[in-house]
Amino acid sequence: MEWEDLALIGFGPEGWGEALLRAAWMTVAVSALAFLGGAVLGGLAAWAKIAGSRPVRWLAEGYTILLRGVPDLLVIYLFYFGGRQVAAAIARALGFDGPVDVSGFAAGVMAIALISGAGQGEVFRGAYHAIARGELEAARVVGMGRFLMLRRIIFPQALRTALPGMGNQWQSVIKESALVSVTGLVETLRQVHIAAGSTELPFFFFIVGLCIYLAITTLSGLLFRAAEAWSMRGQAPLRTQG
Repeated sequence: MEWEDLALIGFGPEGWGEALLRAAWMTVAVSALAFLGGAVLGGLAAWAKIAGSRPVRWLAEGYTILLRGVPDLLVIYLFYFGGRQVAAAIARALGFDGPVDVSGFAAGVMAIALISGAGQGEVFRGAYHAIARGELEAARVVGMGRFLMLRRIIFPQALRTALPGMGNQWQSVIKESALVSVTGLVETLRQVHIAAGSTELPFFFFIVGLCIYLAITTLSGLLFRAAEAWSMRGQAPLRTQG
C-alpha cells in the first residue's frame, strides 16, 4: 500500500469516502432495525416459553430450533428471492399483472430480525429465570398485578441481567448485516467490493472494510458497557471470596 492509496478513502473527486460513509450508515440502519425487530420477536418467544400454553411453547421452541439451526444466508435468500414469488402470487390473485419487487433493505431487516429474535429470546428467558423467586412471590403477596410486577420487578432486573447477552446479539447482528449484500443492497461489504473492483485494489479496500466494521463494533461495545454500568448503579458490587 502506498500513501497515494489513502487518497482513495478521502472525500475528494477521486475518493470513495462519501460512498463508504453512506454504506456504513446503511449497515448501522439495517442492524438497528433488525435488532429492534429481533427484540420484539425474542420477547414474544421468551414469554411463550415461560407463560404460554403447551402448543404455544412448542411453537416457540420450534422457532428457536429452526432459526438457530439453519444458515443465516439461507434465511436471507428465502426472504429476498422467495419473498418475490410470494408477493407476485398475491399480486396476481388481486388482479395485478405488473412486476413485483422486494426491497433488499426490507428483506434483509426482516430476515436478520427473525434470526436475532431466536437468540434474543433465549437471552430474555435466561434473564427472567435469574430473578429470585422470592421477589416474585413477595410481589404477589402484597397484591401486585401482572403489569405492575412486570414494570417494577421483572423488567428492571431482567434487563440488567440481559444487557451483556443483548450486547453479544447486537454484535452478531452487525456481522450478519454483511450477508445482506447478496440482495444488491449497498452496505459496507457491498460498497467495499465495488470499490475494490473499480480500483483493482482489493486488499486495500477490504482492509478499509475491516476497519469500518471494527469501528462500529468497538463503539457499540463501549456503549453497551456504559449501559451495563448505568443499569448497575446503586447495586452492591459482587464480593469475591479469598
